Amino acid sequence: MTSFPYLPRRTLLSVPFALTPLERARAQAPNGPALTIGVGAPPTSMDPHFHNIGPNNAITMHVFDGLVVRDGQAQARPALAESWRVLSETEWEFRLRRNVRWHDGKPFTADDVVFTFERVPNVAGSPGSFGGFLRFVEKVDVLDPHLIRVRTRRPNPLLPLDLASVSIIARHVNGVATEDYNSGRAAVGTGPYHLVSYAANDRAVFKRNPDWWGGAEPWETVNYRFLANDASRTAALLSGDVDMIDQIPTSDLSKLRRDPRVTVNEIVSLRTMFMTPNHGPEGGHPHVTDTRGAPLPKNPFLDARVRQALSLAINREALASHVMEGAAVPTGQWLPEGAFGYNPAVRPDPFDPDAAKQLLAEAGYPAGFHITVLTPNDRWPNDARVTQAVAQMWTRVGVRTAVEALPFAAFVQRRSRHDVPMSLSAWGSATGEASNYLVNIVNTANREHLTGANNLWRHSDPAMDELTALASAAMDDASREALWHKAVERYALERPYIQLLQLTTSWATRRGLRYAPRMDERTVAMGVRTA
Repeated sequence: MTSFPYLPRRTLLSVPFALTPLERARAQAPNGPALTIGVGAPPTSMDPHFHNIGPNNAITMHVFDGLVVRDGQAQARPALAESWRVLSETEWEFRLRRNVRWHDGKPFTADDVVFTFERVPNVAGSPGSFGGFLRFVEKVDVLDPHLIRVRTRRPNPLLPLDLASVSIIARHVNGVATEDYNSGRAAVGTGPYHLVSYAANDRAVFKRNPDWWGGAEPWETVNYRFLANDASRTAALLSGDVDMIDQIPTSDLSKLRRDPRVTVNEIVSLRTMFMTPNHGPEGGHPHVTDTRGAPLPKNPFLDARVRQALSLAINREALASHVMEGAAVPTGQWLPEGAFGYNPAVRPDPFDPDAAKQLLAEAGYPAGFHITVLTPNDRWPNDARVTQAVAQMWTRVGVRTAVEALPFAAFVQRRSRHDVPMSLSAWGSATGEASNYLVNIVNTANREHLTGANNLWRHSDPAMDELTALASAAMDDASREALWHKAVERYALERPYIQLLQLTTSWATRRGLRYAPRMDERTVAMGVRTA
């Protein structure tokens, strides 16, 4: 199996204090200890296969298990598969954990794995499929109820890491419609918690599964609240309404680090922020106009010189230091330094507005043009502020930029209609290596090959598709990393998307608790323990 280097982690702990009466009462509640978490980004569903985004992956992780699980450092660990081995370049054997039961008491078997693999690529209305994680799986042979052989179409050295993104569901529950999971009818997993209730844009409530194969969790009840407003989230922690928050507003970080009532935990994140131009049809777009307001006759973002100009117009150091207040670093690629596939030779584009203006003129836009950029205002740290800052930088070089900021739920719906010329985006490569971003975000959208499931901007580069496929099939680590370095170089040359920042992720807990920070940014009750 491939191993990935650990990235630096900073954990800031407060001085220990005695618990207050309120904290003692909470820890000794009649029904056992309860935990309340306030998260900044609400999920869009409890269906573990509906939408491959961080909030959904975090919340469904409480109820469902995969064959493999990734720990906080993106390392593959056994879960419902207690072990696996390579039989040949295209055959893997997975030995399933025995005596595992679904929340309704029925036994988990290999048949559930087969049912899951059949459903994942075919979820109706999915805005971001998990099918890419199974793109190489050709066949699953059931050798006995707890032993399967997975045959792949081509060598896939990352199969265990890919399978860590696939939650296993029960065939006998037969949850097909996403609404069956949201209502709770099909939310029957093998995970550490039972789902009690789920209310979109409000909260989910979980109850401990005392029979979980991983050992019962310390929290009898978990209240998982969706608190999109930054100020309200911090206030809820300081007032004692919640025990932990994520997505700490950068403006509050210094204050919380000094507060003896609070513990702040931080880690270099796998998430990168970038601007995504629409690579759609050659024709004009109503939100891309000339200086007189008339639609341009062709899509300017199909010209690499325009994309390069927009990149050179961005002062990434200012974004990192002033907008993000030090909670991010400038980047020209999609992984943090030290991750498998990171190319140290590729640096962020320099801030050079004069060169940007020259490139725009060479591309046929000496007077610039007008665009509207879409951004969420409640999903990623300072998302709307980052977009506003970039818009001002682009305006200064002649690309007059208006910003439309929406709540994330509305943003996702609008973005999925492909009618946005440019948007702010972010992606966390949960596998901790280079393929995840390329397969899901950069590669050509192709249902047959299960690539580009989250490529919402119609970008297509056959050469990058071929390079990704070649690297994904390289069983030797050194050969594969060399190919990923080439992919990063091509990406930096073509700039299909315009990379901005690599984020640092932070959580804050009340005193007496600690949280094990995760590079994939997931906020889960399973990481919270008493200090």
